Amino acid sequence: MAQSKFSGRARSETMECPAISVASMVESIVGCKWSVRLLQLCADGQCRPSAYLRACPGLSAKVMNERLRKMLRFGILKRTVFGEKPPINVEYHLTPLGLQFIGILNEVRRIQEAVDRGAMTESGGP
Repeated sequence: MAQSKFSGRARSETMECPAISVASMVESIVGCKWSVRLLQLCADGQCRPSAYLRACPGLSAKVMNERLRKMLRFGILKRTVFGEKPPINVEYHLTPLGLQFIGILNEVRRIQEAVDRGAMTESGGP
């Protein structure tokens, strides 16, 4: 079991959905601004839902929980619960698949920056 700054035992949860194409998964995640933002916050070291809400003005707890559950089902995030009775603490962390998603997001960002600089050529390369 994972050790934490929180007292009590920790249980880690990942939910993997049945075989889904990677293209469908990418479309589902990248097509949602909140999912992309939540992934970026995870990559930046944020792991608590309250921190996500503070960092995302306009994001409701309901939508945040829907997006986090979807990423859990896809196996992009893992959820760790500390404590057995309220108040419990929950943290989300990227899985190895989630780290690959961050790579996709970083590449999209790199391409956007090249387009913004006017560095894209007719041949399609930055």
